[in-house]
Amino acid sequence: MSKQYQHIQVKPVNGRIGAVIEGVTLSSKLDDAVVQEINQALLIHKAIFFKNQSHLDDTEQEAFATRLGTPLNHPTVPVKQGSNHILELDSRGARADSWHTDITFLDAYPKASILRSIVAPEVGGNTVWANTTTAYNDLPEELKTLADSLRAIHSNNYDYAAKASVPAEVLAKYKDFFNSTEYETEHPLVRVHPETGEKTLLLGHFFKKFVGYSAADSRRLFDLFQNYVEKLENIVSWRWEAGDVAIWDNRATQHRAINDYGDQHRVVRRVTLEGDIPVGVDGQLSQVIRKDVKRDVSDFRYVVAEGAYKKVS
Repeated sequence: MSKQYQHIQVKPVNGRIGAVIEGVTLSSKLDDAVVQEINQALLIHKAIFFKNQSHLDDTEQEAFATRLGTPLNHPTVPVKQGSNHILELDSRGARADSWHTDITFLDAYPKASILRSIVAPEVGGNTVWANTTTAYNDLPEELKTLADSLRAIHSNNYDYAAKASVPAEVLAKYKDFFNSTEYETEHPLVRVHPETGEKTLLLGHFFKKFVGYSAADSRRLFDLFQNYVEKLENIVSWRWEAGDVAIWDNRATQHRAINDYGDQHRVVRRVTLEGDIPVGVDGQLSQVIRKDVKRDVSDFRYVVAEGAYKKVS
């Protein structure tokens, strides 16, 4: 894959992951050649960052996202009112402060996300990304052989109470909403990236257990492989300012928001893009195990000022 760029400037942040992209104003009207180079930088650096993009509003963020792929709405959490595909993440709700790859409880989980900072804390509130391709490459050969053979169940029945530092009543309402439909999907632990051909570890906090292993043994194996993902040399940390935009390859990364900013306000808005069904090293596809619709949430929305979901009449 060529690393030569004619239309953008790409400045790597770390040796393994992350690059700042300069010389471009994000827009739905960008030339195809510019979009192609942005995608090339994304595939190489896994997480890319654009500063001073305050001209973007919700509509134009959505329109720009369509240049990189097809927007995918979250299956259980509603979009921001007045938008088609914007998911607003407000610090007064639940905070995604554990390592994860977005929406892996779906079989064709997102290929990428475009995240725009609206309100940034004065101190703290960074987001960190980890390169799950270099994590796989770091495994000893014996562990690679084991990893290549493992299948894992991912579910959105996730224990937020163990991770999130928000009021219990807000947490309970958010979890009830998030689990309005319960999903379980079986993925290969190692997926082959559809564009680069690289092998990448598929883990994160939606992991439930490995197929054929007990819960206790699954947790031990999870910790073993997840520790390679979280090695410091695999990680880039981004200090947000309002107007910054981050794009990451959701097929080759994990990320988490650092919950170190106390009562300061933090708001980001995200558009995710449709992915494809993962293929393991053995050629086997991911498969849906369970999709259990528990309640209809189509007429609910999130009310930021109240920090809870409520029904709209």
